[in-house]
Amino acid sequence: MGSKRNGSSGMSLSMKTSNKLRRKQMYIEDKKEAGKSRHEDRHRRRKEEAKNPELREQRLEANQPNSIDKKRIWDDVDDDSLGAMVDVAQLKRRRLEATEAAAAREADRLGKEDVSDADSMLDSNDEGDSEDEDSEKAEKPRSRRSERTPSIAPSTTSTTNLDLTPDCLTEDFKHLFADEFPPAPKVLVTTSLNATIHNEAQEIAALFPNSTYIRRSAHFHAHKYSVREIAKFAKNRGYTALVVVIEDEKRPYTMSIIHLNSEEAPAGPTMTYSIRGYQPGKTLLGHGNATNHYPELLLNNFKTSLGLLAAKSMQTLFPAQPEITGRQVVTLHNQRDYIFVRRHRYVFREARPTEKNVVTADGKEMAGMQGIRAGLQEIGPRMTLKLRRVDKGVGRAGSEGDDALKWEWKAKMEKKRTRFNL
Repeated sequence: MGSKRNGSSGMSLSMKTSNKLRRKQMYIEDKKEAGKSRHEDRHRRRKEEAKNPELREQRLEANQPNSIDKKRIWDDVDDDSLGAMVDVAQLKRRRLEATEAAAAREADRLGKEDVSDADSMLDSNDEGDSEDEDSEKAEKPRSRRSERTPSIAPSTTSTTNLDLTPDCLTEDFKHLFADEFPPAPKVLVTTSLNATIHNEAQEIAALFPNSTYIRRSAHFHAHKYSVREIAKFAKNRGYTALVVVIEDEKRPYTMSIIHLNSEEAPAGPTMTYSIRGYQPGKTLLGHGNATNHYPELLLNNFKTSLGLLAAKSMQTLFPAQPEITGRQVVTLHNQRDYIFVRRHRYVFREARPTEKNVVTADGKEMAGMQGIRAGLQEIGPRMTLKLRRVDKGVGRAGSEGDDALKWEWKAKMEKKRTRFNL
């Protein structure tokens, strides 16, 4: 550490001196010298960047932290099935580029054939006219290529784009990815038998609009209904989804979301999540109080087929038309296969003189947001979800057939820290 005196290699002289007092004094001198050199470098760099602002932009662009998210590894396969770790947007863009390249080659081939046919049929007396006709026919495929519609795959994948849903998902989950407008959600929330987390379950139910929480009785003389029976009763009463919260050590531990679908369709799929870091809203510092308005929903960073399935499953629990006047937003942010659930109230205000403008993920100022800031107040509850299972029917016991288990998390999936499922 510090400077290396007298050409010593590996460490400073202060670490090799046997005299303790001298070693302490030399260590202090090394620290002062290193701090002085850093200060001089910053001062010199500040002067150079004041003269040439492009130097600062280049430095900030190169000085990007090399996080695990940027080291993410994708499967190099042409497969968009449920277990493939493939960016759906990038895969669709590659397929579109390959299709466009094939269409361009076909257009070039047809253009050359047209030119050769025209040359064989032309008369020797019309050489001037033949050259004009050949040039026009050769220009036709070029004009067709220039008029091709741009790729429908977005160039950015920082947010979730459910329009890129692959065909395998729409075939396996037809009722979840139906083309018609989804019905208004009506959610039934309950717990496991002998549950004691009624307050926590009721607060989780408050996240979903049009939800009803019903205690699951375990009385000695009461009939202990199974989850399949509850799902059947809820479907007959017009509910669109059933949420079962399971506890462990008197804390929410697992949450299963069962989609009940329409009357003629069987119930399913079932998405099972583990819950970590649950915090009630009243324990959050400076928390706000929720209103009865329909909140807005933000789905961030769901990129694979499995991620789009999880995002669509959550989207169906919220109304399609939020009430903007309530200024409430529920955020589901996926990062390294962990889904962070947050609920906030927001308000737009003028930026203070000491505050910087809003920037994008690239570090550039967002257009139209100069001088505007958003104030946030968390409502709660706060929790972190992780997808564990995807079953075809109502849970593990209610799924039948060879494809009853669509996907299941396994520990071997996390051997490499740069591979993620969502």
